[in-house]
Amino acid sequence: MVDEKVSRYEHQDTLPIPTYEEAISSRPSSSSSFLGPSEVSHDAERQGLLSHGPAPSNGYEPPSVESARSSLDLLSSSGASSARTSARTSAENLRRETSQMDIVEADDPNSRVNRFSKRITSLTHSLSSINLPFRQWLPSREYIRARTPAWPQALQIRIKPNWILVGRIFAIVLVVSIIWLFFVSDLFSFGRGRGSNGVFPPNALRTYVQEHIKAENIGHNLEYLTSMDHVAGTEGGSWMAGWVEAHFNNAGLENVGLERFDVYLNFPKEGGRKVALIDPPELAWEAEIEEGLAYPKEFEAKQTLVFHGHSKSGNITGPLIYANYGSREDFHKLVEDGIDLKEAIVLVRYYGTQGDRAMKVKAAAVAGAAGCIIYSDPANDGFIKGPEYPKGRYMPKDGVQRGSVAISNWIVGDVLSPGYASLPGEKKRDSREDNPGLQSIPSIPLAWRDAQKLLQALKGHGKKIEDAKIKGGVPNVEWWTGDSKSPIVQLMNEQVEKDREPIYNVLGKITGIEQPEKSIIVGNHRDAWCFGAADPGSGTAIMLEVIRVFGELIKAGWKPLRTIEFASWDGEEANMIGSTEHVEARIEDLRRDGFAYLNVDVAVTGSELKAEGPVFESALYDLLGRVTDPGQNKTLREIWNKKKTTLSGLGSGSDYVAFQDLAGTSSLDMSFDGPKFPYHSCYDNFEWMAKYGDPGFQYHKTLAQIWALLILDMADKPLLPFDLNIYAREVKKYVLDLEKYATARLPKRAPKGGKKKPSLDLSGLKRAADGFVENAKRFHGWGKAWEDTVAEMGGFESNALAVRRMEYNNRMAEFETNLLDLEGGIPGREQFKHIIFAPQAWSGYDVAYFPAVRDAVDEGEWELAQRQADKAAGILSNAVKKLSE
Repeated sequence: MVDEKVSRYEHQDTLPIPTYEEAISSRPSSSSSFLGPSEVSHDAERQGLLSHGPAPSNGYEPPSVESARSSLDLLSSSGASSARTSARTSAENLRRETSQMDIVEADDPNSRVNRFSKRITSLTHSLSSINLPFRQWLPSREYIRARTPAWPQALQIRIKPNWILVGRIFAIVLVVSIIWLFFVSDLFSFGRGRGSNGVFPPNALRTYVQEHIKAENIGHNLEYLTSMDHVAGTEGGSWMAGWVEAHFNNAGLENVGLERFDVYLNFPKEGGRKVALIDPPELAWEAEIEEGLAYPKEFEAKQTLVFHGHSKSGNITGPLIYANYGSREDFHKLVEDGIDLKEAIVLVRYYGTQGDRAMKVKAAAVAGAAGCIIYSDPANDGFIKGPEYPKGRYMPKDGVQRGSVAISNWIVGDVLSPGYASLPGEKKRDSREDNPGLQSIPSIPLAWRDAQKLLQALKGHGKKIEDAKIKGGVPNVEWWTGDSKSPIVQLMNEQVEKDREPIYNVLGKITGIEQPEKSIIVGNHRDAWCFGAADPGSGTAIMLEVIRVFGELIKAGWKPLRTIEFASWDGEEANMIGSTEHVEARIEDLRRDGFAYLNVDVAVTGSELKAEGPVFESALYDLLGRVTDPGQNKTLREIWNKKKTTLSGLGSGSDYVAFQDLAGTSSLDMSFDGPKFPYHSCYDNFEWMAKYGDPGFQYHKTLAQIWALLILDMADKPLLPFDLNIYAREVKKYVLDLEKYATARLPKRAPKGGKKKPSLDLSGLKRAADGFVENAKRFHGWGKAWEDTVAEMGGFESNALAVRRMEYNNRMAEFETNLLDLEGGIPGREQFKHIIFAPQAWSGYDVAYFPAVRDAVDEGEWELAQRQADKAAGILSNAVKKLSE
């Protein structure tokens, strides 16, 4: 018997779109807050999120009603209109269409199972249409009277049979006997518990979902999402939470509501940021800092001020030094060239050999710098790559890449509550001082328009740069490193810092009917650094359309086998906060019952489909045969075959981190990628997407189809479509990659003092990986046997076999959880528990396979590396063993 869990959600009636007054009075009044697993909201806890009257101290003002384009009436789009279609009409249309689309793909490896489901559907329909002729089997009253001997007069007076009652009793006994025979024979066992799904043939259901995704609806969604800036913790952010919540309700999701966490956030002050040349006086100059207007002036859209999330406050001065991409290697080279970095203000550019902006600042601090300025160089994302916006897709000269400099590869989520949820009223809080997730020096982003003046001021100071790889692409610059005698720069970064600022996730679900406690979680973050058309608006717009289509299925009576949870995360841009706090609030629940997490962040910036998460490779590959690339007359499967595409492991940088690395929930991230775009700039707006990112929103539609089909497969296929064979194949590669990485860093000779030369023995890890390969084959052999058995039974499944199938699915999903090091975690980064996947210690974006071992290798701690390798081997072997227990 399946245990019933207490729901974390409270029932919510369908909510109207929040008024502007509701949005700025702390949050939509029509909504209820989820204050973690069981807390109850009260007004006192909601005060302070938003303010009336003057602009709050963080520098933001409520978005005026006029700032949203007049053409954008809330939910007035075709997508929203269709969401209001009556349940009766939706059900009739869906049943009619699915009955006409009873299709099985010839090349679908799961088509045999789908045919089984169809046989059951056909049988169900046939039985339901039979008018059982019980009355013709029963003798008539006249027949019985004619053949019944006369009763004695006395008995006739006392006994008067009720022939109608006798007939009814006989009919009841007959019906019960027939039903008993059916169930004793297990004839109706297969699919038992699937409720109304019998009227939705699997392939017809997939075809319906795929054909009802509408590009125009996605476009309308994105147009509204980009009508105002919506940074986490601001008025625009609260407004968008209410708008998304209304979409969830209109689709008919269950238990829709807001989940609140009170977290650390920082906000810029008007006039509180400054970059200026102050000495010598003849070079005096001050940067503009802010971007130009991304929308026409008459639109009057409020734009986010330029700043770094989670940056250090301060007002400092120091000599200017150029340090290329700000990697540790770049700073090391400057030291080798005799450049003193102590108390300097370093100027570095985005991207390159250190892709994580947070680690650029961290590396500058380690090198002795007092502050860090990061600018967008045209050689990386500007006019040198191609025409700049508005004439092309690339960053314009005044474009600025905002972003967080939280050290997310050390602490993810709220930096003041690592390892536990920041629920309202939570007493335990870490300090901001000496916090490993926060920076120790101030930083600020700049456009190359402003950086040009700083670079020109370095002429003649330090060492002249000849290496083209170190030179940037800013025009009219003679490239020099600068030194301790360079012009003096002032860097001011005064800001508002709040230890407890409310953020809100939006949650809703569709409860499963076979294993309701098991969940497929589907997520995208909602907050943006400005208007956020690509990041994350493209993903949010797609998810709302997917939810609308699933809402049509709900209205028609469809339910999945497993529960589907939809989540719109808040605070991702700051440090993946909303998703991490959600995971930490229900960590044991997810480790036990979280089957999969499907993430889409920056959904579309081009036409190349990319995905990460090797255990999903087969499932994704199978469904891509149904989906055609909008720009080519080929299926996406054909394109992947030609490129020999495989799914890599997950690194960091989006909301899957907490699910994969903390909870051990198998996770997938996917997108359509393209060349660089105005990343985290206000120029990442609706016009950019409509002109350059995805004209016509066809790739948005395509990704929506892929996402929806994958949700269906994960939530509604009898066998969970994970592929441990592919996972095992990749793990073997990861071990070999680790061996190569470590070998290249081993000392060439023994250290002085008679100490033994360091070594690293990975034989135990190799044996564990080999065991995974063999056991994965045997494990999936049961799945093949299940298919064969059900085929031999004509598409039917016995009760006993159904129980074993669910246990098989459970073990497959639990494998990821069993890869967690629950007794420790990565030394120094104990919040991360997964032995195979985690962000690199010096990159919050790139993946580090076997991260605990790799960290020790990087630090030259070879004994620690050996202990971590042996521990990883033991955990992997134990996880593999549990597959066959």
